[in-house]
Amino acid sequence: MIWIIGGTSEARKLIERLGDFNNYILTIATEDGKEFFDTDNLFIGRLSRDEMVDFAKDNHIDMIVDLSHPYAKIVSENARFISEKLGIEYIKYARRRAVHGGDHIYLNSYEETYDFLSNIQGTVFFTTGSKNIKDFEKVRGDNRFIYRVLPAIESIELCKKSDVHMRDIVAILGPFPKEFNKAMLAAYNPDYCVMKDSGHAGGTVEKIQACKELGVKPIIIGRDEEEGIADLETIEKIIRGK
Repeated sequence: MIWIIGGTSEARKLIERLGDFNNYILTIATEDGKEFFDTDNLFIGRLSRDEMVDFAKDNHIDMIVDLSHPYAKIVSENARFISEKLGIEYIKYARRRAVHGGDHIYLNSYEETYDFLSNIQGTVFFTTGSKNIKDFEKVRGDNRFIYRVLPAIESIELCKKSDVHMRDIVAILGPFPKEFNKAMLAAYNPDYCVMKDSGHAGGTVEKIQACKELGVKPIIIGRDEEEGIADLETIEKIIRGK
């Protein structure tokens, strides 16, 4: 059995490519992601490292195909650990970075981003999701922080737990073309826009372009280039040949 770890739009595309191939089980973290996949071979829920080990054993997994988000480092670290521990073949889909130089603020981690934000003044528009809102709010001070999050109950609940005002929540599913990003940014008139380098598939380039045309300063939370296979066709061939 092949274990496909979801978390990106490429996971949906891979499942579509596999068609009637059924020797796999797909795992995703939340119930909200279910609507993007037309498959019955689905497990929903977050798994700890120990739970992932048990999952692999219980389902007789002999290959792990990791299509988790490039910023979900713990998921990939755990998957590689399980691969080595149980002698399971591991394949990582690598979503290439979209940012290589340029006129923007590039920070190497969330910790650097918190430090930077604690020393600025103005309005900040975030497109980094809901996971780190609690930590962003700790450094907000008197600034206005606006969060673009997924239109999912979990995302809204995380906003409310951090006492984010409704006027500072934009619940919408991206990615978007440049003009849509421009319209959204123009409506809130931020001084900065914080984003991850989620690659071309994540709409990073279009966000940066919109920022530049409006005079908004892009803040990129960087990441290392992933090691793995950047081509879904190659991964599909490996899966079918298993």
